[in-house]
Amino acid sequence: MNPTENNSSCDREINASLRVPLLALFGGAAVWLVVGLVLGLIAGIKFHAPEFLGGCSWFTYGHLAPAANDAVLYGFCIPAALGVMLWIFARLSQNPLALPLVPVVAANLWHLGVLIGTVAILLGDSTGHTWIEYPRVAAVLLFAAFLLIAVSAAATFGWRREQDLYPSHWFLFAALLWFPWIYSTANLLLISNPLPRGVVQPIIGWWLANNLVFVWLALVGVGTAFYFLPKISVRPLANSGFALFGFITLILFGTWCGIPQGAPVPAWLPTLSSVAAVLTIIPLLAISIVTVKTVCGACVSCHGPFCFIKFGMISFVVSGILYLAEACPQYSRVLEFTWFGVGQTQLQLLGFAAMILFGAIYELLPQVMGKPLPLPKFAKLHFWVAIAGVLLFVVPLIIGGIEQGEKLADASVPFAAANAAALQFLRVSATGQLLILLGALLFTANIFIMTIQWKIGLVKMVIAYLKSPLETPETVEVKS
Repeated sequence: MNPTENNSSCDREINASLRVPLLALFGGAAVWLVVGLVLGLIAGIKFHAPEFLGGCSWFTYGHLAPAANDAVLYGFCIPAALGVMLWIFARLSQNPLALPLVPVVAANLWHLGVLIGTVAILLGDSTGHTWIEYPRVAAVLLFAAFLLIAVSAAATFGWRREQDLYPSHWFLFAALLWFPWIYSTANLLLISNPLPRGVVQPIIGWWLANNLVFVWLALVGVGTAFYFLPKISVRPLANSGFALFGFITLILFGTWCGIPQGAPVPAWLPTLSSVAAVLTIIPLLAISIVTVKTVCGACVSCHGPFCFIKFGMISFVVSGILYLAEACPQYSRVLEFTWFGVGQTQLQLLGFAAMILFGAIYELLPQVMGKPLPLPKFAKLHFWVAIAGVLLFVVPLIIGGIEQGEKLADASVPFAAANAAALQFLRVSATGQLLILLGALLFTANIFIMTIQWKIGLVKMVIAYLKSPLETPETVEVKS
């Protein structure tokens, strides 16, 4: 099925109701993307040049790496995804956004929570658990902000005029429910007292990391792609049955993955995780079939939102295969404790989720603002810079991780020599980080110029209204 939308005054009402919430979400997300990439670049440099900024305790690798990852995920991916969700729900519902002031307040709470959490990590006040390093205050703000946005999205969905459900509804509505569940559960079990003992803590951490980075981002990214790919190509989404099958199997099998083969836990846990990881090939195949059949033969110019989303879906399939390789006992013996896992995670974040969100924002923001992008050439340049950056960033990490793992598995190779083998690949990946950062700056420039233009237009409108003469009884009689 392809979402059908009537071009009418209803569309203008929908765009008007979304304008301020989306600017609040996207503007902050763009800033945090740049901040996260800068911190990640510094962290990468310090790994092979530890004397760089060595006089400041804030800029140690142990502080920079989690702050960078959380800024990209919580600062950019999640708020940008929430903004895209609100737009898709409103457009598919053919109804203006419900409670439009609620997402504006929530966006500011969210960005405040990311600020507090990032500063806390840099100061050394991290929880120590991967992907939930933010302290309790920041976690509460993020949880409350997400719930507020979810209420607005759910109300928009509930008051919809168009009653048909599309595949995007399944993925995105599940994502609205998924995040509060996994985030609150992990925080309650790992941060509040009393803490669980022994191996329970890492098991909970692995469960959260898998459900957040793999499952939740997959729900958001695939749901967004299944809306925009048929919309931009003006073709129906192929094989809706395959889409439903992919959705169900992704939730069924994807949630059991994430426990490493070498984890010091009961043997049945890594075994179950490996079996589930192998079974995730089923949703990957189903989603791939739907995507290929939808985009194959579509006459759409490249460099635009369509190609951003296509590249994102390719990255999703590749990162899923790499994730599967990590879970296989035969390969995990070599790949575990290397840069391979970092490369797979960054491909999921920057190659899949970020690229799809870039394409979605480039497509929807001109419609919401009622004017084209102020710097369309920047958007085209961003496409090529982002692709080159992702490839140069991720591929060296994966290759370097494989070489590092092979040397670590060889008892005759010293540990220091095995780690040094990956340094040349890390230097190449730093070039990729620079290109991704350049693309993020191009993206941010379009967002901010469009926001400034809208604010200037709003000020002019207010000034014109204030300067207009007041109506008096005499003028009313003349008009009549």
